[in-house]
Amino acid sequence: MNAREVGTVYVTGGAGGLGAAVVEAVAAAGGRPAVIDRVAPSVDVPHAVADLSDWDAATAAVASLVEQVGPPTAVVTAAGTDACGPLLEIDPADWRRVIDVNLLGTVAVVRAALPHLEESRGTVVTVSSTLGLKGADAATAYSASKFAVRGFSQALAAEYAGRVGVTCLVPGGMRTAFFDGRDERFKPGPDQDLNDPAHTAGTVLMALQQPVGCEIREMVVMASGEPSWP
Repeated sequence: MNAREVGTVYVTGGAGGLGAAVVEAVAAAGGRPAVIDRVAPSVDVPHAVADLSDWDAATAAVASLVEQVGPPTAVVTAAGTDACGPLLEIDPADWRRVIDVNLLGTVAVVRAALPHLEESRGTVVTVSSTLGLKGADAATAYSASKFAVRGFSQALAAEYAGRVGVTCLVPGGMRTAFFDGRDERFKPGPDQDLNDPAHTAGTVLMALQQPVGCEIREMVVMASGEPSWP
């Protein structure tokens, strides 16, 4: 079987970090990336600005991209946020926002895109984390959201088996702005081995190019010295 063409790929969080690397990889492979993010991307690609903590805004963003570029053949949910610190020190609103963005934003975008993906027998790539495999100190909200993304992905794969492909990406830490603005206690150490987001994006591309009927259910990818796994 031949590799599938990449097609039209909606990328949440595509204005920065892993999402921006996925946008670049999709374009380089001859696909057409389109971005949903709370800020406009710095590169010239179709986009919809939306706060993914708002279910209705996330749904409307998918509809906007359908009007701009046509229906998606794939969706990659790379948007994410965190709220680091001991549970009793985190503002409840900040804790809830992590769930709203990481889990519910993922679900809202995927739900809105599913009718289009089913028509093309397209692919969903959700983004969990190695902290969705093993919980970590001072990361209750993030770990909870990423464990939930894996559960959602597994259930979605069962529900849409043979109709929509589902891959859950489980990345380790990457050299992105994700750690900017944190208290120094919660930043990677100066010698910590972090992955290049372009390398992680390459694995996303591999999932998108699987022939129809062949799916990579879960991919764990990280720098060789990643401390959060196993």
